[in-house]
Amino acid sequence: MGDFAHAAVLAPAERPLRPVVRRTTAPHGFEGEGFPVKRAFGGVPLEELDPFIHLDEMGRVDYGPGEPKGTPWHPHRGFETVTYLLEGAFEHADSVGGGGALSPGDIQWMTAGRGILHIERPPERLVLSGGVFHGFQLWVNLPRAQKWAPPRYQDVRGRDLGVARSADAGALVRVVAGHLGGVRGPAETYWPVTVAHVLVEGGAQVTIPIPTALRTCLLYVFDGSMVVDEAATVLDAGQLAVFGDGNGVLLRALRRRAQALLLAGTPIGEPIAWYGPFVMNSRAELRQAFEDYQAGRLGREPVAHVAASRAATAASEPPSEGG
Repeated sequence: MGDFAHAAVLAPAERPLRPVVRRTTAPHGFEGEGFPVKRAFGGVPLEELDPFIHLDEMGRVDYGPGEPKGTPWHPHRGFETVTYLLEGAFEHADSVGGGGALSPGDIQWMTAGRGILHIERPPERLVLSGGVFHGFQLWVNLPRAQKWAPPRYQDVRGRDLGVARSADAGALVRVVAGHLGGVRGPAETYWPVTVAHVLVEGGAQVTIPIPTALRTCLLYVFDGSMVVDEAATVLDAGQLAVFGDGNGVLLRALRRRAQALLLAGTPIGEPIAWYGPFVMNSRAELRQAFEDYQAGRLGREPVAHVAASRAATAASEPPSEGG
């Protein structure tokens, strides 16, 4: 697994462990300029996801030359977007000067707050060569007061994640945000949430402590198959479990290594008005968000990116008959 040398030993969770109360299979869709996604939260009521809003598994897809796709410039307000890259490369830029390049294992944690424009896309070298792309985008809601916070960008490198392992080294947990078994993730959050990547070797088992205050607990399996509770509920790749109350979760991989994204959080418990790229508390606030976006009050595409975009477009167009 590679991170064992620096991993803390994970204390086992105390009983009772959390049972699975809902199991769903992610529907397929397309996002941005047409890259394939699995909608991990499809079919789950928002109240069971709170404080999380949306989760897409992007890929896994092996692009040919010229095929990699991203998103055009678009706005957000009222929540945070978290992009976690597993394979490939991705670039991000926003209207307040944030951004950077992601390599496998890296995370960009962007707080849209009162409003921002951003773009996510594969780097030019990947567009030219093609290659494998795989990752996640998670939306984390903000409570009413923080929906108007200044936009913020956190560039989190994979090498900086908190790392814990089971006592027998059969399971590894990479903590992006929050606390898990005494290990802290580097991403700063406005609201109590935990985000972690769990890897379990074939046949290995681990119980992961989840504080009872984090009442919402979700697990999305994206590689292999896992038993995920004491009732022997099995999750295959592309399936999500919503857990009930308890002190932790039981995970056991079947046959070969399995991987999952583990999410836990304290519900915000406020009304949710969500349409497109805005997540607010009321329909009036949604209307205001669209008006502010159209008036340019959520930010504007930086001039340098406008020029680069126009140049790229011009280079891709066939010459005129007179040229």
